[in-house]
Order: sequence, then C-alpha cells, then structure tokens
Amino acid sequence: MRSLKKNSGLLGPLGMFEDREYIGRVLSIALPVSLQMLLKMIVNFIDTVMIGKLGESAIAGVGLANKYFFVFVLLVFGVESGSGVLASQYMGNNDIKNIRKVLGLGLLLSVVGGIIFATTAFIMPDRLMKIFTNSQDAITIGAAYLGVVCISYPFTAATDIYVAIMRAVGEVKVPVISSIFAIVVNIILNYILIFGKFTFPALGVVGAAIATVVARIFEFLLTIILIKLKNSPLICSLKNLNPFSKDLINQFFVTAFPVIINESLWGLGTTLYSVVYGRMGDAAIAAITISTALQDLLVVSFQGIALAAVVILGNEMGADNLKKAKVYGSYTWILTIIVSISVSILIVLLRVPFVRLYNVSDDLMSDIKLCLLVFAIFLPFKAVATVNLVGILRSGGDTLFCLFMDLSGVWLIGVPMAFIGGLYFKLPIYIVYGMVLSAEIYKTVLGYIRYKQGKWLKNLAIELTAK
Repeated sequence: MRSLKKNSGLLGPLGMFEDREYIGRVLSIALPVSLQMLLKMIVNFIDTVMIGKLGESAIAGVGLANKYFFVFVLLVFGVESGSGVLASQYMGNNDIKNIRKVLGLGLLLSVVGGIIFATTAFIMPDRLMKIFTNSQDAITIGAAYLGVVCISYPFTAATDIYVAIMRAVGEVKVPVISSIFAIVVNIILNYILIFGKFTFPALGVVGAAIATVVARIFEFLLTIILIKLKNSPLICSLKNLNPFSKDLINQFFVTAFPVIINESLWGLGTTLYSVVYGRMGDAAIAAITISTALQDLLVVSFQGIALAAVVILGNEMGADNLKKAKVYGSYTWILTIIVSISVSILIVLLRVPFVRLYNVSDDLMSDIKLCLLVFAIFLPFKAVATVNLVGILRSGGDTLFCLFMDLSGVWLIGVPMAFIGGLYFKLPIYIVYGMVLSAEIYKTVLGYIRYKQGKWLKNLAIELTAK
C-alpha cells in the first residue's frame, strides 16, 4: 500500500488520480450505493411514466402525496445518517458491540416514526393533501394513493436503517440484491394493478400504491434473510441491540440529533416549495414531478459519493488517521466537481427525448424541458454542497454547522424565493425553480470555507466510546 506522503501528501488534491487505494475504496462503496439508489429511482421513474398515462391530475396527485412520504424519508435519513456516522467511526475502531447498539437505537427511532407517519396518513389523507394543493382532483387522487401506500412506511424505515449500518461496516452488496428483486416485484405489480392485466381490475393510482407496499415489505424481508445468510455481525439477539443505556443515548444525540433536526426541518422547508408549486396549478406541479424523475435518476452518483465519504473518512478518523482523512476530503471535492459537471451535460442531452416519453401538452412539455435546463445549470453547486455537508463535514460530527447551513439555505433563501416568485409575482415554474435553487450557491461557498477550517476532523470513536 502506498504511503500517504507518496500518494497524496506532496501531490495535493489532484493526487487522487494516482491514489489507487482511495479510488478503489470510493468505487467499492459509491458504486453499489449509487446502484441501489438508482434502482429505487428507476421504480419512481417507471411509476411516474405509468401514472402519467392516467393524466396530469394523476401525476400531480401522486407527486404531492409523495411529498408527505418525502418528509418522512428525511426524518429516517436523519436517523440513518447519524447512525451511519457513529457506526463508521466505530468500525474504524473495530467496535462491533457499539455498532449493534447504534443499530438498535436507529431501528427504534425510525420504525416508531414510521408508525406515527403511517397512522396519520391512514386516518386523514384528505387533510394532508389539502396542505399541498387546492385542486380537488389532485386531492382526491392523492388521498386515495396516500391512504394505501402509507402502510409501507415502517418497513421502509427498518430497511433503510439496516442499509445504513451495513454500508458503515462495508457490506454493500446485500442492499443492491434486495433492491433488484423488490424493483422487479414493484414493476410487475404496477403493470398488472394500474392497468388491470391478467384478469385483475384496473385500480389506477391505488394499484400503484398496493404495488409499492408489497415491494417494500418484500425488500425488508429479503434484506433480513440475506444478512442472516451472510452471518453478518448485525444479526444478533435483541439483548445485543439494546439501545437503552445512558452513555449510548448521550453519544447518539450529541452527533445524530442535530442531523435528525436538520433533515426534518430542511424537509419541512422543501415541502413548502411543493405547497407553492401546488398553488401554481396542476401543470406546474406536473412539470416539477416529471422533471424530478429524470433528475433523481442522474443525481444518485453524487449521493453515492457523499455516503462513501461518510464511511471512508469516518473509518480513517475512527482509526485516528486524521491527516489521511483530510487528504481524502480534498479528493472528494475534486471527484464531486468532475461527476456533477458530467451529469449536468447528460441532463442537457437527455431532456428532449426524456420529455417525449410522456403524453402531455406542448406547453407542459416546454416547461419540463426548461426546468431540466435550470437544474443542469445549478447541479454542480447542489452536488458539492450536498457531498460536503452530508458526506465530509458530517463524517467528523460537524453536524451543528450542517444544521445551520441547510436550514438557513432553505428558510432564508429557498422558501422566500418560492413564495415571492410563485405566489407574489406569479412567474413561470422554471423561473421559480431557478430562484429556489439559488440557495445552493450560498451553501457551496460557506460550506467550502468551513471545510477549509478543518473543524470537522475529529475522532469520535475515542471521544464518544460507550461504556
């Protein structure tokens, strides 16, 4: 293995291209993670295409119903991220005992959250939909979808926590395998239940919801089975998963609680974007929903980089290799810039053939293409801001600064821009979208300053070792 001095210390950030160890570790984590995310995005993409055959109101209704799910997912992601940061550093210190305890606490928090969100959606889906839109057609369709799909929430929560901890301990293949099979189940059931094939009735958006529920329950069960077959250290007795110790809870909330608050309040802020889009009309929300389907397919690359950074940098800091972690941080910046520019070019090239997949009006088609062009322009800023905040800074527990950056970006820039552009000036959807995305420039600049200060370089495995 090359020494730090030889492969990076004297070469600076561009030494990444000669550092086989770093490239190998990034690819071994980022590729499976990105593939798993891509597979999930493909399901969402196919859902959108199939539901799009039912009309613009169906797209708008299901798109807005999924904004409620989006808020829930961000809560889980907060728990998942906090758990992953601690588990990655504990793995660097070979502390399996505490990794299991972190898993137990993560499961407890996320599954309870899933039950609360699911119960609320099941009892009053209409009221939740009215938060997002005043279109009665969208409310009716979205409520029918939401009242069924919410059953999947606790299973989704449990699966995501297991995936985060598996990623932290280097087991990245299981999530990919379970996702592939779940996707096959979802697509087949979508086709059968939405359109009424093989003697089944055509259930429309309710059929899509049933397909999602079955697929996510299947994915959870298959994930547990595969983990057990691998004799993973994550399979253990409930006693070993016991999270009820004062030391662990203190450790978890010092690092993870700011992340949970971050994702939850950030999700609430971004949900207000949808409130604005929903009041701009079904066409506006349909344009955002459809354009987001392509964006989600392509941005998984830098999401994979962010999560790989949490694992790689966390492992190095947990092993007390702070200088190496610092160098790897600089590599991550360079890699993100390269990937994000490449993805932006892809979006520009694919936006026209992508829009032709949908049976929409010419005006809506034009809006979608312009929304995608706007996103392509802002993507490099969004990518580096995300990887820096979610990957690099969080890997060392600098979660309070990440909390400040995300919330100030959304609440001081994004939300005001959405309301001013969409409801006050009543600008076209693509201009409002660009105004909202301007917050990413702010997060990129201040995030880079914080990164250069080096305050994120901490060994949490030593500072926060459970008794």
